[in-house]
Amino acid sequence: MRNRKGWHQLASKQKNEWIQWLKAMVLAIVIALFVQNFIFATSIVEGDSMEPTLEDGERLIFNKIVYFIDEPKRGDIIIIQQPNKNYVKRIIALPGEIIEIRNSELYINGERYIETFLSEEVRGKTGEYGPIRVPQNSYFVMGDNRAISKDSRNGLGYIHRDEIIGKSELIIYPFTEWERTE
Repeated sequence: MRNRKGWHQLASKQKNEWIQWLKAMVLAIVIALFVQNFIFATSIVEGDSMEPTLEDGERLIFNKIVYFIDEPKRGDIIIIQQPNKNYVKRIIALPGEIIEIRNSELYINGERYIETFLSEEVRGKTGEYGPIRVPQNSYFVMGDNRAISKDSRNGLGYIHRDEIIGKSELIIYPFTEWERTE
């Protein structure tokens, strides 16, 4: 009789252990889904428009919650959600600002803006643009590879605040490129 009771206790203990493991796995999955849907997600860079900062095929982690807390800033690399595709671009001008590109130099509100993230070669291929005023609640974006970038100058137009779904934070693939994006 005693052996039978001991076996039932052992079976009950194992059952409780399995239930605890199952609860932990379900909780982990729920947390992972929450983080992916509301805080962080991944995106793949498609094309060469952000070179040399980001290269085709790199996988990024982007922060989905940052712009609920704060506003997008000039220089942020953002993920833009369009109906057929997401884009990765850099914010150049903010709502209400006047942007102009003349002699391959960027001017914001009449003052020259130094783009430290661009090489002289790329800056020279930027072309002429503007002056134009960015509408309220919209942003002017460009790719870092100005000669081939589809951006606010040609195709994307102004980016409405609601189209910005996150800020690029980290390159996670390829593993040799792990670094913060800026």
